[in-house]
Amino acid sequence: MAEDRNVPAWVEEAWDKALEKTIRNTERIGSGFPHASVEGKYDLAEPNWWMAGFWPGMLWLLYAESCDERLKTVAEQCEERLDGVLDEYTRLDHDIGFMWTLTSLASWKLLGNEVSRKRALKAANFLAARFNLAGRYIRAWNPWSENDQNAGFAIIDCSMNTPLLYWASEASGDPRYRHIAEAHMDTVVQHFVRADGSVYHIVDFDPWTGERRGGIGGQGFAAESAWSRGTAWALYGLTLSYHHTGKQAYLDAAKRVAHFFIANLPEDSVPHWDFRLPPEIVKYRDSSAGAIAASGLLLLAEKVGPLEDHLYRGPAERILESLYRNYGAWDNAEEEGLVTHGTSHYPEGRNIDVPLIYGDYYFVEGLARLKGTRTIFWE
Repeated sequence: MAEDRNVPAWVEEAWDKALEKTIRNTERIGSGFPHASVEGKYDLAEPNWWMAGFWPGMLWLLYAESCDERLKTVAEQCEERLDGVLDEYTRLDHDIGFMWTLTSLASWKLLGNEVSRKRALKAANFLAARFNLAGRYIRAWNPWSENDQNAGFAIIDCSMNTPLLYWASEASGDPRYRHIAEAHMDTVVQHFVRADGSVYHIVDFDPWTGERRGGIGGQGFAAESAWSRGTAWALYGLTLSYHHTGKQAYLDAAKRVAHFFIANLPEDSVPHWDFRLPPEIVKYRDSSAGAIAASGLLLLAEKVGPLEDHLYRGPAERILESLYRNYGAWDNAEEEGLVTHGTSHYPEGRNIDVPLIYGDYYFVEGLARLKGTRTIFWE
């Protein structure tokens, strides 16, 4: 499943250890949906929670090379459990892309499963239905409570959900999905990415007129700070949109965000949870932001010319190697997470300095890229 290339020894070592530990984790986690590690064990969230695709997505990545049927079986069970969420509809939000790209679309791309293809198309329709024409954005969330007013919220994370729409246009021959994805990403370029390459987490629009009302800090420290995972979502999402459309504005914006991200990395190449923090705030690392950015940087390196590719591939390799050597829990049998020191939501005090399942997923995806794996599900 992988191309022939000179793969550094540490990449093969990291891959083998990730595979071994993940197979061991399937015995307890099974078809559950892990999120954050709590005292060494991954908590299991409800199937409707936004990160439900990352565990099965990681299983599919590892299965693609190992062909270990245990991984395939659990990934398929996870996908089946998501049917209830898809059919219920009311619990769906913009994270549809995260959830079904890494489950149904992965199954379709690897196995040609027709039932999975239909699930992915159904999910794409629900995602497209969240598009606000006036503001040209995909709405992030449904109301969290009865009086919650978030119809105008769009978030940078959704940059990674648009590949499901690009695929749906290709699979169906209907350009409407791609039109929606491009319109949303045009809004990202115009309203989310600052001149210096830093990024807003949340932008609030008037849902009736489409007028931009302002930025919101969200999971970052403040509205005008620079949440590192949001920066990584933008870097990778914009690069994927360029991959799918060839639109120069997306490549230019991706490079600007990449330069900001790389320039603000600390000595060990793994980012703090926010790049703009006052001195009194603890600078916890967010290993998940590093892993996401690394995979995006590797794709970006493929998309630029030979005079530029080293600008992105080099930092990506340094991030991934640092995660492996300095943040990996390979020899800790009491820890299910692969990569330690992730920060989920500092402002709310949730899941700080712990392994996160999406950090594990993107770490494995980065390794897969370095190994030359042909099938990356977002593409």
